[in-house]
Amino acid sequence: MAEIQRRKTVTATIGGVRVGSNAPVMVQSMTNTDTADIPGTIKQVAALARAGSEVVRVTVNNDDAAKAIPQIVEGRNTLAAPRAWPSTASIPATPASGARTTTTSAP
Repeated sequence: MAEIQRRKTVTATIGGVRVGSNAPVMVQSMTNTDTADIPGTIKQVAALARAGSEVVRVTVNNDDAAKAIPQIVEGRNTLAAPRAWPSTASIPATPASGARTTTTSAP
C-alpha cells in the first residue's frame, strides 16, 4: 500500500476526538433526517455512533432546526451508546442562520 503524505495542519479537537495534524483519520457521518425531527435525529445519531462514527454532524438550515439542537444534545446524552460521541452542526453561511444558532449551539 502506498504511503500517504499528509500536509501539516493545526490539530483541533471535537469533543474528545482529535482532527488534523498527525491525528489518525477519524470516521464522521452526517444525518439525513430533518433536524427538526428531534426523535428521528436522536435515533439516527445513536445508530451512526453504534456503527462506528466518531463524529456525527447535523444540519442547521432553518429556525426549527436551530431550536431542536439543545433537545437533540440532551437526548443524545441520555441514550446508551458504546461511548460518548461528539456532534457538530453544519450551518449554511448566511448571516441570519449564524445569528439564529449562536444561542442554541451545544458544546
